[in-house]
Amino acid sequence: MTSSGSDGQRLGRLLAHPGFARFLTARLAVSIAVQMQTVAVGWQIYAITHDPLDLGLIGLSQFLPFVLLVLPAGHVADRQNRARILAACYALEFLCALLLLAFTLAGLTVVWPVFAVMVLFGVARAFSMPAGQALLPNLVPLEHFSRAVAVNSSTWQVSTIAGPAIGGLVYLLGPEDVYGSVAVLLAIAVVLMIGVHAPAPAPQTEPDSWHTLLEGLRFVWQRKIILGAVSLDLFAVLFGGATALLPAYAHDVLHIGPDGLGILRAAPGVGAALIAVAFAWRPLHRRVGPLMFAGVALFGIATVVFGLSESFVVSLLALTVLGGADMVSVYIRHLLVQLETPDAIRGRVSAVNAVFIGASNELGEFESGLTAAWWGLKPAVVVGGIASVAIAGLWMRWFPALRDMDRFPEAPAREAGGSG
Repeated sequence: MTSSGSDGQRLGRLLAHPGFARFLTARLAVSIAVQMQTVAVGWQIYAITHDPLDLGLIGLSQFLPFVLLVLPAGHVADRQNRARILAACYALEFLCALLLLAFTLAGLTVVWPVFAVMVLFGVARAFSMPAGQALLPNLVPLEHFSRAVAVNSSTWQVSTIAGPAIGGLVYLLGPEDVYGSVAVLLAIAVVLMIGVHAPAPAPQTEPDSWHTLLEGLRFVWQRKIILGAVSLDLFAVLFGGATALLPAYAHDVLHIGPDGLGILRAAPGVGAALIAVAFAWRPLHRRVGPLMFAGVALFGIATVVFGLSESFVVSLLALTVLGGADMVSVYIRHLLVQLETPDAIRGRVSAVNAVFIGASNELGEFESGLTAAWWGLKPAVVVGGIASVAIAGLWMRWFPALRDMDRFPEAPAREAGGSG
């Protein structure tokens, strides 16, 4: 009881930091909005074309502007107020929701306008990801950082549960109702982020140049443990990502509607949230490397089970396990990146991390849609899951220091401008 009460008190002290509380609430609103929008866009496009390749193009249209802009965005995050950057990004996402609402009300019969909006959405994500990742260590004291990472991840996972379920249910009323709700949530997030006061980045002595722009990339390349962690997640999710094909699975394999699709999309979030809450309550301290590889291997196995399933219940269970396994690697990777990185280049290193995340997610969606168009839904998912397991085995061989890591680094490497 004493230990449990102490954990609860520490969690309460963490949430007592007003900047962190506002950031957390804004991120929850944005994440729910994005998850709702994802369900609506996927179902709407598949209803128009019935082509799984178009589901992949949703991801590709977001990834291309993202990968072009995210490194400069990391540079901006090290020069400008990170909270203001996030507020501007959320405002741009709000505009995207309004455009989707306008297209739908006008009677959408072709899909290219949606892809155009997704390009704009990718621009917003390119700047929001490095700024958001780099901002978090500035909002809480050092001793609360690992718990803040877990709570932040828990909040995102709550959104992956609530957002798709809400989006699927609201879609029964019409896609315009989903996009209108998304716009309201994003407007709330903008107001919240405007109220976040974060310390200004440390003054930069180096002039802007390609050398400073690529500093984050050089840092990740030199830190083999970080390189192994982010590249492991990249390739495992790139080949094993099945969620992009959920609209097609729901319609063609499981024969359910948008409400069922929302439940399927929520299932990975349920599993991930359970793991994130466990880590928030009891942060991970030992066997860091082995647990990361075990999570990736289990992610691949669950993907294979989902690909073979024709049962709604079995599919839900497989997706739940998949989400929980993925959360293990997400938590470990995020802590490693932040704890190893000086604050002065945290934005640029977070941008490199964001490139890997974006490639695994959005480019993974395109890869899933493309292989499904070539081979069919089930073979594409099953082969992808097998590839994820194989990648875990290869990375254990190629990155032995990560495989054998027992504990996280003792403390973040900080320079002037960091919190603490």
